[in-house]
Amino acid sequence: MSVPTALERRFISQDPATTRELAARLAAAARPGDLICLRGELGAGKTQFAKGFGAGLGVIETINSPSYILMAEYAGRLPLFHIDMYRLADASEALAGGLLDDRQASGVTLVEWPERMSELLPSVRLDVAIESGLGGAADDSRTITIRALDPTLARYLEAAA
Repeated sequence: MSVPTALERRFISQDPATTRELAARLAAAARPGDLICLRGELGAGKTQFAKGFGAGLGVIETINSPSYILMAEYAGRLPLFHIDMYRLADASEALAGGLLDDRQASGVTLVEWPERMSELLPSVRLDVAIESGLGGAADDSRTITIRALDPTLARYLEAAA
């Protein structure tokens, strides 16, 4: 069994608008069936990333964190499935809640807090890690690391440039 090659790029975002702009550029590379895992602490900017990605897909609805509904679906160039696993303990709750289904093959799925379902995650995915700035509470900067776990997803790294 071969181990996927990781391709990685790191960006510094000075504010939420820059995070949204980066995500919108990435959306240009999106294809049906893509899975993007958004990692970061509370308030890191995962939902800002989702807003920008949705805008890049042409979503006109307001994108909010689906913490209480678990999954939101938006119409765009491709359907966008935005899942937030924060309130779930593990993957069994995700499966019981019907969060993963065949419809997602037609669009792009963004998952916040993917570590709660790590045993279900395929190796062909894009991981986006967002880390808060080191300058304290007033620092809006973020380090965003985009990691393609399969060479077929290198198109995202090219789109981000």
